[in-house]
Amino acid sequence: MKTANGTKLIVLHPPSYTQYHRLFFLFFISFFTFALFLSLTPSKDLSLSSSATTTHNNDLPKPISEALLHYTISDNNTHMTSMELNIVASVLRSYQFSSNFLIFGLTHETHLWKALNFKGRTIFIDENEYLVKKFEDIDSQIEAYDVQYTTKVSQTAELMSYGKEEYKNECRPFQNLLFSECKIGLTDLPNHIYDINWDVILIDGPKGYSGHTPGRLSAIFTAGVFARSKKMKNVKTHVLVHEINRDLERECSSEYLCDQNLVETTDNLGHFVVGTGDAKTFEFCNSDFLPSSSSLSSSMISDIK
Repeated sequence: MKTANGTKLIVLHPPSYTQYHRLFFLFFISFFTFALFLSLTPSKDLSLSSSATTTHNNDLPKPISEALLHYTISDNNTHMTSMELNIVASVLRSYQFSSNFLIFGLTHETHLWKALNFKGRTIFIDENEYLVKKFEDIDSQIEAYDVQYTTKVSQTAELMSYGKEEYKNECRPFQNLLFSECKIGLTDLPNHIYDINWDVILIDGPKGYSGHTPGRLSAIFTAGVFARSKKMKNVKTHVLVHEINRDLERECSSEYLCDQNLVETTDNLGHFVVGTGDAKTFEFCNSDFLPSSSSLSSSMISDIK
């Protein structure tokens, strides 16, 4: 560009937000991979002869290499923010990337969760049978199961009232849901899922944006029961609820995960730490900490139909 006096100006245009977001996310994955590689590399002097020999132990773990490839060629942006991703990564890091990790919802982050927990066991639950098969076709090592949800967002207030009536019977906070008939619990998952002591549970599904969608009542309730019913006593479970800014997710989390267990909220991700219970307990939360309204009102339901 030339000014009136003939002087040339060079104008630099900053990158768009989308480009910046992608570069930041790629940097996050690359930094994690580099740090992980250093942690896996033996701390000893390498001679010229040994450096020429490639050992299988120093290979990049397959879940991580696949995740790097996936996010490098993908045109989609992650729907979680960088701060939300960092919270989940920090929790998994506290378990040395070797936790029992249960995720409700197959999302754009699926490969990332599997990669970050590469030394542990990661299982995905989703309502879309086609999507489950699609992910399994892409990566045969992904363990995912489809489930038929029987709840709807429009029924949430009614179902939560039913749950309160059944706290001492079918909807107890401490039980094996495999043998339960609780309407708000997931009782038809593969049998082995009920036997695992879950360290981390992420709730990012099913769909809950309209009245006819399943909503996350069952997933949040089930996570609360799983955390309290672990065979290992005095061990806590990290439960992370995405989109906790929505009324349903916030109210259900308050009811079944409890406000006193909420340790942080980052953007739209709620982080709860829930301890084990016992068979004599029939309340999910300490009544001293219950909010003034612990169930969804009709007006809240109508707002999200």
